[in-house]
Amino acid sequence: LFVPRCIYSTNNPTTTMKLTIASLILGSAAAFQPHTALNAVPKSSSALDMKYTVAVVGGGPSGACAAEIFAQEKNIETVMFERKFDNAKPCGGAIPLCMIGEFDIPETVVDRKVRKMNLISPSGVEVDIGDTLKPNEYIGMCRREIMDKYLRDRAIEYGAQPINGLVTSVDIPANHKQTEEPYTINYMEFTEGSSAGTPKTMDVDVIVGADGANSRVAKCMDAGLYNFAIAFQERIKISDDKMKFYEEMAEMYVGDDVSPDFYGWVFPKYDHVGVGTGTVVNRPAIKQYQKAIRERAGDKIAGGKIIKVEAHPIPEHYRPRRVQGRIALVGDAAGYVTKCSGEGIYFAAKSGRMAAQEIVKLMKSGSVL
Repeated sequence: LFVPRCIYSTNNPTTTMKLTIASLILGSAAAFQPHTALNAVPKSSSALDMKYTVAVVGGGPSGACAAEIFAQEKNIETVMFERKFDNAKPCGGAIPLCMIGEFDIPETVVDRKVRKMNLISPSGVEVDIGDTLKPNEYIGMCRREIMDKYLRDRAIEYGAQPINGLVTSVDIPANHKQTEEPYTINYMEFTEGSSAGTPKTMDVDVIVGADGANSRVAKCMDAGLYNFAIAFQERIKISDDKMKFYEEMAEMYVGDDVSPDFYGWVFPKYDHVGVGTGTVVNRPAIKQYQKAIRERAGDKIAGGKIIKVEAHPIPEHYRPRRVQGRIALVGDAAGYVTKCSGEGIYFAAKSGRMAAQEIVKLMKSGSVL
């Protein structure tokens, strides 16, 4: 997601709205530096022929990008837990141009290249905020089921072992910060065609929690709580003629009718539009705001068929504790989201990769823990 910042001036009787574009998805590497380093205790000589096992819990952008780094180390065995490998995470799906190159994402993963952006005021005044983009720049619009699968498959190709499982809890030894005693992951493993899981356990040496805003890893490591917004989106299939308008166009709607503290949006996807809104201060009224954004979009989406309804939490700030012993949180699990816009895809991928790179460095490519 992305959003402009509005500055209102009332120097004359006619209110003038001046617009500046908030940074879409820019961030510095310093934003992801952990507060405490993972412990680097020399590996015992009796176990030099053994690999360390790193468990990445979650197979979204943060987990997949972390697993990709670990999987390239011959002394690290990488397992990646994901409950639904065909999951379509509820998400606006906007990514910055820099992510395409930085993470080697093929353009086939991008549904639409947004080069036009309109901000629509409560009174219906439209302001073109897309002219800040240069001719060769665009905002990528993706479906998460497509992009996440691409990133996951790449990690698997490097050697990450995928496990179709739901992590339910983690047993953390009392002395885990001072010793090499392993963590025990308790999970339900699922097989294709069966909804019933089989309870299993696995001992691992390092855990990366990439399991989203409702992270069970965060809960087990007592990472602390954070406030969150609720985002609601409907995927709406509209006619080809109406879809032409949104070929390169994204719309953002502001006003108390669509959200008292966020914004509503219409984002183009492959063969439909994502229409949604979000709020922190009045989450129970989210369906009321969703009805309003559909009404504000009006004729542009009239006659459309709702093909999917989605809702998900968006963190509002970092968790108080994001590194504990040999456990680290990344992405939404850590709270790495832009508060003003709800953007988190790039930060998820970036934090997952950076955390994995730092852990590999501290482990000296798997020779110490």
